[in-house]
Amino acid sequence: MDNRFNTIAGWTLGAGIVFLGAWLVTGEMFHSARPDTMGYPIKGVKQVGPEEAVEQPIAHFLQTADAARGQGQFSKCAACHTVTQGGANGLGPNLWGRMGSPIASVAGYSYSSALQGKAGETWSWDAMSAWLQSPRRFAEGTKMTFAGLSDPQDRADLLLYLNGQGGSLQIPPPPAAAAPDPAAGAADAPAPGENAARAADAPAEGDRASPQPTPPAPAPGH
Repeated sequence: MDNRFNTIAGWTLGAGIVFLGAWLVTGEMFHSARPDTMGYPIKGVKQVGPEEAVEQPIAHFLQTADAARGQGQFSKCAACHTVTQGGANGLGPNLWGRMGSPIASVAGYSYSSALQGKAGETWSWDAMSAWLQSPRRFAEGTKMTFAGLSDPQDRADLLLYLNGQGGSLQIPPPPAAAAPDPAAGAADAPAPGENAARAADAPAEGDRASPQPTPPAPAPGH
């Protein structure tokens, strides 16, 4: 009887040891810790941090725009648009003379209601830049499926090229530099009455110590 009990106890103890070992090994293999950065990256989506600078106005990039580079950018549009004078409409309207013209005004082209709602506006530098950056954001519900140009210099190059194809806009001057923040200067300025307090603490002219005469240097040999 004792041998049978010892055998059962031994098997039970052995099974417990095997179970404990398996549990420890599994825990190490599938150990999970809180990641440093929560969430999952999405391809094509740019995360904006608080330190990221706000984009300059398109007028800033037009100062260094190049129409030849813009013609290269237009190759992304050529599948849907023509840009020659008298060119036919395709999936998109002919773009000859669009810069400076009213939005949704090409004869014979059926615009979406999203762009028809902007018919009273003009294709200015800023408007066309916003459209090229994100057509869906500029006119929610547009039929245009183009994802947009995120680089402002690419947009400026393309705008300059389009303006040379029958456009009527003058290149705008560079935007004025941002004015200094008055709050920053105020932080360094003395508080009211501080200058007076400094003047009161300063010694009067008659209270300043008079310089003492310097004793003559000893003659050589003394």
